[in-house]
Amino acid sequence: MKATEMKQEQVPFRVYWIGLCLLWCFSCQPKVKVDLLITGAKVFDGTGSPAKVLEVGLTDDRISYVGESGERKVEPKEVINAEGLYLAPGFIDPHTHVDRELSDPEQKGNIRYLKQGVTTVFAGNDGSSPMPIKRKLDEWEREGIGTNAALLVGHGSVRRVVMGMKAEEASPEKLEEMKKVVEQSMKDGAFGISTGLFYAPGSFANMHEVIELSKVVSSYDGIYDTHMRDEGSYNIGLMNAVKETIDIGRASGVDVHISHIKCLGTDVWDKSPEVIQLVEDARREGIKVTANQYPYLASRTTLKAALIPRWAEDGGYENMVARFDMPSLRDSIVSGIVENIRKRGGAESLIFSAAKDSSMVGLSLGDMARQLALSLPETVKEVLKKDGGIQVISFNMKESDLNLFMQQKWVMTGSDGGAGHPRQFGTFSRKMHKYVMEEKVIDLPFMIHSSSGLTATTFKIKDRGYIKEGFYADLILFNPSKVKDLASFEAPYEEASGMEYVWVNGEMAIEKGKYTGKLAGRSLRHEL
Repeated sequence: MKATEMKQEQVPFRVYWIGLCLLWCFSCQPKVKVDLLITGAKVFDGTGSPAKVLEVGLTDDRISYVGESGERKVEPKEVINAEGLYLAPGFIDPHTHVDRELSDPEQKGNIRYLKQGVTTVFAGNDGSSPMPIKRKLDEWEREGIGTNAALLVGHGSVRRVVMGMKAEEASPEKLEEMKKVVEQSMKDGAFGISTGLFYAPGSFANMHEVIELSKVVSSYDGIYDTHMRDEGSYNIGLMNAVKETIDIGRASGVDVHISHIKCLGTDVWDKSPEVIQLVEDARREGIKVTANQYPYLASRTTLKAALIPRWAEDGGYENMVARFDMPSLRDSIVSGIVENIRKRGGAESLIFSAAKDSSMVGLSLGDMARQLALSLPETVKEVLKKDGGIQVISFNMKESDLNLFMQQKWVMTGSDGGAGHPRQFGTFSRKMHKYVMEEKVIDLPFMIHSSSGLTATTFKIKDRGYIKEGFYADLILFNPSKVKDLASFEAPYEEASGMEYVWVNGEMAIEKGKYTGKLAGRSLRHEL
């Protein structure tokens, strides 16, 4: 027999032998035992990569297995066939105002966020946080909450504790007191510090104060999250406010995060390319700059923050109201109100959204002026005398700016969710429905990443934000064509639809679109 003929005869045997070895190796692998196996789903892992059909196993509160079908022998107690659905990490909202809701027995399930696929929320934003941090985190852990929750320590809250509402520079002694409060907050589990430099009393602080407090945060590997001093043309201007944020990062070494990045008001429309260029330049320099954004063209804030000159708030609400009736200050206050109404797009664009007098909700400032038969400035003053916390929605942004910010790799999803604005109930679902599925401003992998993995990495949340073995089982299962926000400016409290299943720490919080009643969330503490 020729050598070539012998070689040809041996090939089938070798193939058989190799196959037998592979089969033997596979059979020798230990079985993977899981509590729940999700099969058939197209899986987004949170990195921004395209979806792959994978099996995902859950055991207790963790993801215990991720693999292709048949890759390992999996022995589940329960199976969900998710063919036709997408599996992704639970969304993480870096900017909310739900600390009160999470402490309310009727609302602590945080269903409004679960229905959007949000499994982790941050609170303590815009410079305002519960104090002390530890007490609130302990309370949530003890009483139970529906989503995971983390806290930032609010610079304004720290300043109020140490200095009250005084519009003055912090003395070296007062600054040291504030640094001690911030340090203790970081030790207690805060993920960083938030500032509301547009709001009193944060607006009274100079950059040196903020830098010194940020150095403390940086030493604990925390983040600096800011509602900047200006998002339009109210004081130092949008571009200068971005530069101030970057300078704080440069001087303190802290990672900086711009909350709800926007071009607010007609004076700064179409400035998004310039803002993006500033951020990109800083990032190339090595300064870690990121931002979050909500997908709406209207903002929400208090009437006093929107229209009253900040100097008039020196000393707090009572002093502000007293100044309304001082003849020597009348012209300055009135001219400030008139100019701020212009910057907000006019009296008809300012809509009351939350008020002690519920009959005011839905009325514009112009409507109220006509009812009271007063000028616009006098209407503002009269309303604030009766309700210092009244909220307004103002339509003051441009779609082209919103879209451009949304497309940046360093911009993540954040609701800024509070009462009276649909963003608390609809942000994440709206982003998927309107900007991914309908208008295709971004694609689905990008949207998932900007709502999960990017946020987890930016805020240094351990073992969350990605579908990886060993990570916490915060997961969402959905059909993107059915996900939809139902909240509107006319009806802001409508829960979103389309999330089929939501797991928080391995427990099913949403099953077939309905809340299960589980309080599976945890208080998250920044790990030093």
